[in-house]
Amino acid sequence: MGLCKFTCAIITRGLFVLVSLAGVWRVTWVKKDPNYWLLTFLFLPLVLEMIITLKRRRGEDYKWFSPPIFMFLISIIPSIWLLELHHQQLHHQPHNASETQVLHNRNKKLLCKNIDYEAFMMNDSLGNSSHLDYMKRINETLSFMSSFCSNVWILALHQILLILLIVGKWLLPLGGGVTRDELSQLLLIFIGTAADILEFTSETVSDIKETSSQMVYIILGVWTWSMLQFPLHLAVVASKPDSDNEQGVQETSLLAKHSRDVWSIVEALFIQDGPFLVVRLIVMMYYKVFHQMLGFFAIKNFLVVILNLYRLVVICQDSRPSSSSRDTDLP
Repeated sequence: MGLCKFTCAIITRGLFVLVSLAGVWRVTWVKKDPNYWLLTFLFLPLVLEMIITLKRRRGEDYKWFSPPIFMFLISIIPSIWLLELHHQQLHHQPHNASETQVLHNRNKKLLCKNIDYEAFMMNDSLGNSSHLDYMKRINETLSFMSSFCSNVWILALHQILLILLIVGKWLLPLGGGVTRDELSQLLLIFIGTAADILEFTSETVSDIKETSSQMVYIILGVWTWSMLQFPLHLAVVASKPDSDNEQGVQETSLLAKHSRDVWSIVEALFIQDGPFLVVRLIVMMYYKVFHQMLGFFAIKNFLVVILNLYRLVVICQDSRPSSSSRDTDLP
């Protein structure tokens, strides 16, 4: 069992580093500047965390917080920011841009439209040509990957990031006091959260990308803030109340009984659905951008916020009778 935990801890962090390295490579290729390889220094906290965790905790994660997932986000989010901003700059052409630059960008867009067909033809040719050298195959694969459009790369990184966060949390050894039932609930919450976050970044950023560069910064900032849900486990894993008979301890246990609901309400209102709703309302009302999916997810965020507020009122009302009943029982 110790070997299994050790292997899962190593494989998960290895996948984190590999995906982050792919993001840094893409940034370096797009920016045409090798100095961006310095982003690999952001991998050092993840490597140090792996060494400390394997040595002191035998690979086990913590109960309420996951350091490897947090370190993975630190290593990959700057690359996604740079790619998103670079893609926004390509679409937001300045008024004084030269005709050659505009034509160059248009030709790149036209080339990207045929990338799926070219991908199929290249994969087929590589599969049939067995006489090619191994290093030549690698070079051709890298050049082929670099020819993908910017939006294809960005969407792929977003998708791989969210999938790896879910799979990585599943593979990481359980922390002390975390049950398999709590882990399964957490993974199901992660899946729903990831779906909404992916739609928010892919659709909302594309809606506003050619209109306002400042709004792109705001959307990416809200997206980064929402990603903090993945290292935190407070909405599922909660401390268990002690069974004592003192009144003070009973009040504390009453609060602990609803701690999961309170943390889930806090995450919905202030980390995901609340900020997402504000951004989508700004996009629709201020920038006059509206389509079917944007309206649907705005309504979804609104309903989640209202239902969580209703849940908070119900919790507060349920906590009142216990205190009032004790007062009526007094002589």
